Amino acid sequence: MTTDPHQHGPALVPGSPRQVAVVGAGMVGLATAWFLQEAGVQVTVYERDRVAAGASWGNAGWLAPSLTAPLPEPAVLRYGLRAVAGPRSPVYVPLRADRALLRFLGSFVAHSTARRWRRGMAALVPLNERALEAFDVLAAGGVEARTHPARPLLACFRRERDAGPLLAELAAIRATGQDVDASSLTGREARALEPALTDRVGAAVQIHGQRYLHPPEYLGSLARAVRARGGELLEGTGVTDVRDERGGVTVVTGTGERQRHDAVVVATGAHLRELAGRFGVRQPVQAGRGYSFSVAVERLPRGPLYLPAQRVACTPLGDRLRVAGMMEFRRPEEPLDPRRITAVVDAVRPFLRGVHLDDRRDEWVGSRPCTPDGLPLLGATASPRVFVAGGHGMWGIALGPASGRLLAQTVVKGEAPPELTPFDPLRQAP
Repeated sequence: MTTDPHQHGPALVPGSPRQVAVVGAGMVGLATAWFLQEAGVQVTVYERDRVAAGASWGNAGWLAPSLTAPLPEPAVLRYGLRAVAGPRSPVYVPLRADRALLRFLGSFVAHSTARRWRRGMAALVPLNERALEAFDVLAAGGVEARTHPARPLLACFRRERDAGPLLAELAAIRATGQDVDASSLTGREARALEPALTDRVGAAVQIHGQRYLHPPEYLGSLARAVRARGGELLEGTGVTDVRDERGGVTVVTGTGERQRHDAVVVATGAHLRELAGRFGVRQPVQAGRGYSFSVAVERLPRGPLYLPAQRVACTPLGDRLRVAGMMEFRRPEEPLDPRRITAVVDAVRPFLRGVHLDDRRDEWVGSRPCTPDGLPLLGATASPRVFVAGGHGMWGIALGPASGRLLAQTVVKGEAPPELTPFDPLRQAP
């Protein structure tokens, strides 16, 4: 696609689909729909619940390419082997794991090596480089909600030596070609920069050049933009089947209604395999559930705060602070576990002042779509009319627009740009 945010997307070519269905109205699905519209495609978005009802709604809202890396990596594995069975652990696997989850975890472990992490990180660099620009394109094209500069984004630690693993990770990310601008701070420097921090913060790393957004507000704005351009957005309309038939694709809804389209993009998050499996997509997509809530504060932090050891992210959204964290490998439909909320609260309490952690609203659990190799699934399936977009793990908000932009090019032109090669949905399942 063009790199000028003020220019349009790829033009339709002979044989391009004119009418495309997008299944799923999270960040990835809506961004794909918007960029398809840039090319002149008529879109219909099907959403079984409501806009951003899945993993997009309760996300921390970080647009932090400097931190966007594959989830399976040696440090996560070492931590997980020590404590994954504890319900208060930042990474939690229930003892009664089902067979599919055990297969996923076996593959996840196999990918948690330094060599495979470097290969996955190198694949993500082109997406990361385009991530923030894609939001600028959306803004120039009329999406009213804005992104905010993260000034500062601070990763906080009890002691200086505790910052070592994050600094090593940032150095490894930089070594793969990703632009990373970070500086180390003493606890006193961090507290001077961010008065909301307590004296339990003994060191910090400031990561420059990142942004954040308010997920529900942004997704609502993006949905309005898709509608304003003539797109049809059908909330409360689940899709039960996708059929590749002669001359087009038929989408079957939960009420039995059948709609014909030239092509379809499946962007259903943790449920992606339910529709895409019959089209050759063998990579498992596991729900990596995250928790969040919002709290009242006496003074909002100036920017996002990260507690790497506790795996908790805090983001100022509106007049409240959103607190998000945890990685819980369970089925998407299982209820919120209050023990996980308590664990997040206890992790945050020592580090922040003036934060009313007992005045919680919007307690939420959502299912991030995770793949065993930590890379998304973006591109055509065994059917040239059926595409998938998902599997971003924790990074669907940050990488959704860049992914949608490149996928729209794939749909319209009939061939994937080289940036999407590592994310082939038909790549061999582990």
